Amino acid sequence: MLFEGGFAATSLAWYKVQAEVALTHRACSYDRAGYGFSDPGHLPRDGAATAKDLDEGLRAAGLGGPFVLVGHSAGGLYVRLFADRRPRDVVGMVLVDPSIEHQDRRFAAVFGPGAGSLAGIRARVTTCLAAARRLALPSEAQALAACTPKSQPTQPAAVNAARMAEAVRPSTWETQLSELDSLWGATSDEVEAGRQSYAGLPMIVLTADGTYAGNPAAARAAIDNLWRDLHREIASRSTHGAERLVTGSSHMMMFDRPDAIAQAIAEVIAESRNGPARRRK
Repeated sequence: MLFEGGFAATSLAWYKVQAEVALTHRACSYDRAGYGFSDPGHLPRDGAATAKDLDEGLRAAGLGGPFVLVGHSAGGLYVRLFADRRPRDVVGMVLVDPSIEHQDRRFAAVFGPGAGSLAGIRARVTTCLAAARRLALPSEAQALAACTPKSQPTQPAAVNAARMAEAVRPSTWETQLSELDSLWGATSDEVEAGRQSYAGLPMIVLTADGTYAGNPAAARAAIDNLWRDLHREIASRSTHGAERLVTGSSHMMMFDRPDAIAQAIAEVIAESRNGPARRRK
C-alpha cells in the first residue's frame, strides 16, 4: 500500500488512514522531495519528477510490488504517473477527491475564465517564500500567520518542531511554488500523454460532498455536479472502476472520513486478489 499526499502534504496527512490499514496490510507513506523530512529535489517539481523519485526510492529501499496506490488531490495525478512507470506492479488504485489533468480548463469551460485558478494559493505561497528568505518566519503578523503551523498537543514535541523547521525553510516554499506552477501545465500534460485506459484495474474514486461547500448556494449544485462528473470520467477508464460520493467530508477526507478511505482500500485489495467484488455503494 502506497499513500501519496496532495499539494504540499507530508506523510503526516495519512496518520488516521494508515494506522487503520496497517493493522492488516503493509502501508507506506513518505515525504516528497522538499517536504517534511525529505531533502529538496531538483526543480521543477512536476509530476514526472515526483513519480520518478518514488520509483527510485522504492527500488533503493528494496520494496517491490504489487502495489495498491492511494492518492489524494494532486496526489491522484502523481499516482497515475507512477502507475504508468510500473504498470505490472500496480494492481489497484484509490483516488481520494483527486485533481484532474488540466482541471483549470475544465472549470473555466463551464464557469468562465479564472474558474479553477490556483492564483490565490500561489499568492500565499509567494508571500511565505519571501518571508522565509528574509528570515522573518515564524511571525505574529496577520499576513504571515498561515505560513507556519500551530503546535498540536496531540503530536510529539519532536514532530511539532520538525513541522516548524519545514515551514521556515525557503526550499519548502520554492518546492510548493514549483509544484503549483506545474499542476495545470507540465504535470497535466504528462498525465494526458499517459494511459487513457486502465483496462480491468480495480479503481475506486472517492468524491467528497463538501469540497465546494464554501461557494454561493446558487452555484453549488453546478460545481458539485461538475466535480463528480470529472471523477466519473477517471473511474470510467477502468472496466472495474467506480466513483463514490462520501458524505460528511471536506476535501480533506483523510481527516474527516478515514473510514471511507479504509473501506475503499479494503475493497480494491480484495478485488485485486479475488477478481471483481460486489461493491457497497
